[in-house]
Amino acid sequence: MFDPTLTFLLDESSGQPAGAGANVPADAALLDAYSRTVTDVVERVAPSVVRLEVQHGEGRRGGTGSGVIVSPDGLILTNSHVVQGAKRARVTTLDGRDLSARVLGDDPDTDLALVRVEEDTTLPAATLGDSKRLKPGEIAIAIGNPLGFDATVTAGIVSALGRSLRAKSGRTIDDVIQTDAALNPGNSGGPLVSSRGEVIGINTAMIAGAQGICFAVAANTALFVLGEIIRHGRVRRARLGIGGGTVPLPRRIALRLGLTQATGAVVTSVEKGGPADEAGLLTGDIVLAVDGTPVSGTDDLIRLLDADKIGRTIPLDILRRSEKRRFWVALRER
Repeated sequence: MFDPTLTFLLDESSGQPAGAGANVPADAALLDAYSRTVTDVVERVAPSVVRLEVQHGEGRRGGTGSGVIVSPDGLILTNSHVVQGAKRARVTTLDGRDLSARVLGDDPDTDLALVRVEEDTTLPAATLGDSKRLKPGEIAIAIGNPLGFDATVTAGIVSALGRSLRAKSGRTIDDVIQTDAALNPGNSGGPLVSSRGEVIGINTAMIAGAQGICFAVAANTALFVLGEIIRHGRVRRARLGIGGGTVPLPRRIALRLGLTQATGAVVTSVEKGGPADEAGLLTGDIVLAVDGTPVSGTDDLIRLLDADKIGRTIPLDILRRSEKRRFWVALRER
């Protein structure tokens, strides 16, 4: 029976699907290479992906989600909205081990949390990559436990970089990765992985009703949050009071000003009454340096606005209308 949903374009001279001749071996080789890449990444990274079951007081169960082991002694990155303010969780590994864990720290502003396994054991750990090296179009592989289906793999591409996403705390998460690798409830907290087998993001959200619009917190942001929680038990930040994204710098202007970086952090919004507003920053300004350290994107900005700068007045080098200007900003704790 003819299926009206299937339409084939035929080459009139051969009766074969158009383009089916010389391109078949090349296309098959490309598909085979793609399959091998995805399979290799899954074999390397999947053992480090865990199922998390949150435990509230008096043994009450909370929600479930995914997490990724980032050190062999049992440090696990996941989402803040998976942890939901709880202090403890149960961890199930791919090989079926059931482990107890405690929440070391929770950062709703980036939707990230850090959990540590309590048992004395060695676990397979994934490697956090440099999300600054990503380019749109690269392969992106999501691994997690959506809707209770453990070790589910979906693949797609990095659709866009430098997105902003509103966290449940109301704050804007900057430098978010957009991907079309399918995510569903339960994927939260699992890794988004590159073709090199490195974790490039922590899956955090999808747009309900949309096709292939999903988001992950960039690995560089996750690495910063991990370090802050280990050192302080929470993330202490200096507050600038802007929303931002990463943009390329015009080459002609960069050469004229002697800039070393190819990109900067553009100001997309300025919080009224915040430090940036008081200092005179405007939407459209591009941050080039913080306290003398070059800034090539929002991940640098997040990292540089650390606890050491709280209460200090520091210089910000700004590109405004092709001219470099310096503003002094009095930073407060966020």
